[in-house]
Amino acid sequence: MAKEEIIVIGGGIGGLTAGALLSQAGCKVTILEASREWGGCAGKFQRHKFLYASGATLGMGLENGGIHERVFRHLGITVDAFRLDEVMKIRQAARTLTFHADRQQHVQSLQQAFPSYSHEIAGFYQDVYQKAAKIRLLMKKLPILPIKTGREAFELLTSLKPTHVTLTPDFFKTVGALLKKHSLHQCKDFVHFIDGQLIDSMQTVSKDCALLMGVLALDIYHEGAYYVKGGLYQFADELVEAAKRNGAKTVLGRRVTAVRKIGNQYEVEDHRGHIRTADHVICNAPVQALRNLMEKDLFEQLSSGVKKRSKQDTWGTMTLYMSLDEAHLPEDFPLFQQLMNHNGKSHDEGNHLFLSVSDHNDRNRAPEGFRTLTVSTHINLDHWKSKTQYDQNKAVLKEKMLDTIRYYYPSIDQAIIDIYPGAPKAWERFPHRPGGVVGGFAQTRTHSLFFSLSHRTPLKNFWLCGDSVFPGGGTIGVSVSGYHCFHSITGRRLIQ
Repeated sequence: MAKEEIIVIGGGIGGLTAGALLSQAGCKVTILEASREWGGCAGKFQRHKFLYASGATLGMGLENGGIHERVFRHLGITVDAFRLDEVMKIRQAARTLTFHADRQQHVQSLQQAFPSYSHEIAGFYQDVYQKAAKIRLLMKKLPILPIKTGREAFELLTSLKPTHVTLTPDFFKTVGALLKKHSLHQCKDFVHFIDGQLIDSMQTVSKDCALLMGVLALDIYHEGAYYVKGGLYQFADELVEAAKRNGAKTVLGRRVTAVRKIGNQYEVEDHRGHIRTADHVICNAPVQALRNLMEKDLFEQLSSGVKKRSKQDTWGTMTLYMSLDEAHLPEDFPLFQQLMNHNGKSHDEGNHLFLSVSDHNDRNRAPEGFRTLTVSTHINLDHWKSKTQYDQNKAVLKEKMLDTIRYYYPSIDQAIIDIYPGAPKAWERFPHRPGGVVGGFAQTRTHSLFFSLSHRTPLKNFWLCGDSVFPGGGTIGVSVSGYHCFHSITGRRLIQ
């Protein structure tokens, strides 16, 4: 039998995971990436002697049994990373909280920070950890949601254990409901802390976050959080090399402009007019890109859910990339931290920042004595539509973000060598995110689990992966969707 030819559109982590697994399985794979860098939102860029992590920075899923560990072991990949005992610091005006990897230590530190709610916090986390453990047991076999075929239904049913019945009442609840159950909704600073964890991983806050996805997000750092030397682009580079070792063609600088179907095959045309044919197409682009990517008659055959969400913006991000002289940084400057604007109440528009600085010894990112820092905040893209709005917002938000950092680190201006702002157009221009959308859809009750978008489409052999489809954003989520494409095409599983 001839090898099936597969084209992967988009060289982000999800598409590279699918492409590397499929090429190892004997498929004839071509991966096309529009930019000059692999990794998508987990990519990098270089300025002078400094290398900046463009988006995702915190390494997850590398623990034994984690999705990256399983994929990398399957492919014979290793990455240089070390596990964090203290995942991050969270600074809320005068209060500094520490997210400890050890569950017991984490709960105890929060009880000390909020002594009036010590009993309630213990009960809340007991619920979180118990529910998350049950879900992880279910997810070990990586079942596919939402169910589209008999085989997918069978695989889900055979993954279920009697204990999972106890989760059914939680399908339509939110993390906010769990906070209220334990009377923690009254503790505004604790809710603000929880919301800070959820917005960065679930793209929403506790009042709207689906409970079953939310408890996984609150528990996942305890399973393992890692600093990856150089940055998460290392995942992408290793996946590309694995794909190439197994015969895949990997092509940078090829922006796909059209996808059409001719008979039983697909034609994929790039911006240079080069046309490639394939039996399967895996589209690792946001669903918002599909309308302009696919020929109209083909696009109209997609599900109503995909077509509806292709018109919806998700969050955007404003990012600052800085090179720093570490002589002016405090010795205890955390590798990862969240800073809350001391006057802000929300978790967007510069009121909540996520900071990731290169390790003191990471020579991949900066010369000795220097560091690079990535700072990001969620933004509402509706406020960036006109050029006047855009230019004004970019300037105002840059200064607001810097002011928040100065509040906690007054000497930061002495440390700063260069600043490169990354506003929505930068995300549209480089990783080719339509309109600057990042992070995927918020994991609300109407966008998660059985209400997610499937990697499977009504078009035979046309697949989706990436942060638009189940299980969502982050390198863990997109890798699972890439695995689902591999599994659905070949019927194969990862080695245990």
